[in-house]
Amino acid sequence: MNAALGPDTKDALAREPPQATHCRRALLAALAYYGGNARGEAFVTHRNAVARLFWSLLEDRKGQAVAATATRALRGLPRFTIPLPQALRAEPPRPARRCDQLAELRAAFLACGVVATGARGYHLEFAPPAPARARRLASLLRALGTSPRTSRRRGRDVFYFKDFQTIADLLARIGAHAAVLALEDVRALRETKNRIHRLVNTEAANLERAARAAASQRRTIEYVTRVRGLRALSQPLREIALLRLRFPGESLAELGRRCDPPIGKTTVSSRFAAIARLAARLRSPQQGQRGGGR
Repeated sequence: MNAALGPDTKDALAREPPQATHCRRALLAALAYYGGNARGEAFVTHRNAVARLFWSLLEDRKGQAVAATATRALRGLPRFTIPLPQALRAEPPRPARRCDQLAELRAAFLACGVVATGARGYHLEFAPPAPARARRLASLLRALGTSPRTSRRRGRDVFYFKDFQTIADLLARIGAHAAVLALEDVRALRETKNRIHRLVNTEAANLERAARAAASQRRTIEYVTRVRGLRALSQPLREIALLRLRFPGESLAELGRRCDPPIGKTTVSSRFAAIARLAARLRSPQQGQRGGGR
């Protein structure tokens, strides 16, 4: 997966908090809820920008210093901890305004969300740290008109999306416009590569079919030459037969341009079909004689 997409998206979101006071309060309350530790006493994050955002949203910052500690988890990323004021330790009321609901979804993404791209496609997931938070997030996602898939990982409910358009819409709604542009770039590059692969595969298949057809035509001409001789052919059939023997790798169109006068691909094909019919008539008596000899 593209590990850089998720962190970059979170940093960009953290640098652009909502302007409306009620949206900022909804964002703060949801960050404390989805990002609180097991005891509900502190907000914890591995992203410096998210820690700064949470600290900046606090109305009273006295005694709310950010503590950074090293951890061996998550490849040695630091862990930033901010004590929660008493007012933020309980589950917040569910927001009524749609903008506040989106602020809560943004907080859930910042606290327990991941977005990435990889060989298997696009992926957006939320892993709430507790069952009650998972139920609330699931309800919020449904209220916003989305139906995530659900799985269990390490005892947690995980909600995830794989559809590109759904992921792009959700990211756009929470303000992650840079991430949407990055996903569009990834999709455009992937579709271009897939188109090129399809064209290459189609061309290879066409070349393989043409090579098999040319080989079959040469065998037929060689058989007619052995049994009857090319002089027995009409001048147009003899001309195309000689050209095929001389230029075994050329296409029907290329052989047609070498004829005098030049002819089209369809006419070349009909001439080879006439030679094939003659070869079939020449083989029939031999097959009958072999059958009678038995």
